[in-house]
Amino acid sequence: MTVNDDVLLVHGGTPLEGEIRVRGAKNLVPKAMVAALLGSEPSRLRNVPDIRDVRVVRGLLQLHGVTVRPGEEPGELVMDPSHVESANVADIDAHAGSSRIPILFCGPLLHRLGHAFIPGLGGCDIGGRPIDFHFEVLRQFGARIEKRADGQYLEAPQRLRGTKIRLPYPSVGATEQVLLTAVLAEGVTELSNAAVEPEIEDLICVLQKMGAIIAMDTDRTIRITGVDRLGGYNHRALPDRLEAASWASAALATEGNIYVRGAQQRSMMTFLNTYRKVGGAFEIDDQGIRFWHPGGQLKSIALETDVHPGFQTDWQQPLVVALTQATGLSIVHETVYESRLGFTSALNQMGAHIQLYRECLGGSDCRFGQRNFLHSAVVSGPTKLQGADLVIPDLRGGFSYLIAALAAQGTSRVHGIDLINRGYENFMEKLVELGAKVELPGKALG
Repeated sequence: MTVNDDVLLVHGGTPLEGEIRVRGAKNLVPKAMVAALLGSEPSRLRNVPDIRDVRVVRGLLQLHGVTVRPGEEPGELVMDPSHVESANVADIDAHAGSSRIPILFCGPLLHRLGHAFIPGLGGCDIGGRPIDFHFEVLRQFGARIEKRADGQYLEAPQRLRGTKIRLPYPSVGATEQVLLTAVLAEGVTELSNAAVEPEIEDLICVLQKMGAIIAMDTDRTIRITGVDRLGGYNHRALPDRLEAASWASAALATEGNIYVRGAQQRSMMTFLNTYRKVGGAFEIDDQGIRFWHPGGQLKSIALETDVHPGFQTDWQQPLVVALTQATGLSIVHETVYESRLGFTSALNQMGAHIQLYRECLGGSDCRFGQRNFLHSAVVSGPTKLQGADLVIPDLRGGFSYLIAALAAQGTSRVHGIDLINRGYENFMEKLVELGAKVELPGKALG
């Protein structure tokens, strides 16, 4: 992209109306692609979105000798790991900073090659996402880890061994690390306090199709019995519930009406309840969900994010934009990422009234309560938003800025839109399809 291509002009004040489609979940598809590395046969993954995280993993797989090609249907990838090989450190390092996915290559590469190299990692700056725990888990499996100037070098002199692990917090990334490592490890691995998000369940489905033995208990315990060999899989990725909720919030904030083809009720039940409490309307059919603003005033709410089955942290930022248009005081308590409310300062510049607090407001105490983090917010509304110059801070915050710009009066310049490509497939084309008045400088899109 050129510099101008990374800036989007948004002429706000027009309701978003029409239909868009969501494909496979960003939080599942790249991990399922990594899982293909564990197999001795080709794997076929369908419903794959064209997003940057997918391109990063595709590149890393190809660096390690995996053949990746399009399948017969749109959004299908076929991955053949028959000739896995070591990759050049400089080539791997070229991917550093673009994604946090490389950390999940550790277990599969240790099983296939006996060693792995992981460069410095990137991702959204929304709070601490320490990778030390990933390496500690790998040590428990029997890996040796050497810290080098350009990253981490890992070795498995012998076959990795199953172990007992209890997560201090039900981290999605740490749970994925354990699953991708334990399936070929010797013996049984017991993971307590695991994440149980729908994307985790879908990854388990992928691994089971490959020949893994994985049991999930109702108390967040996952037991993995290691096997000697895994085959390939044929899997259709579950749809992206986080993207679907983002478009739902856009419909609410702009007083629009959006049919999200591919959205599914089961994985969005908590969001749908909250959406209804705010005053949003929705209608569900077998193909998707229609979201719209039914008219009248939106209602303020008390909201607390949590791990699944709670209200997902990735749903919070887009919905906060809609809450600026609700009548009264809304309270938002973020318990998953300590710095996720930083995006609200730009909303205040646009005319919103949002105050941040270090205390746990409107709900239970959380692990950030006694620390110096602005992790609670009070949103006073309704307020009229005005166009502004906006610099995107992270993926979900960036899409939230887009929603705010679309709901505002006047024109906004949104900088850093390439970051949104990490998790939103063809988002500019979708905006145009919904009637948004957006343009790249010097090139009208709609």
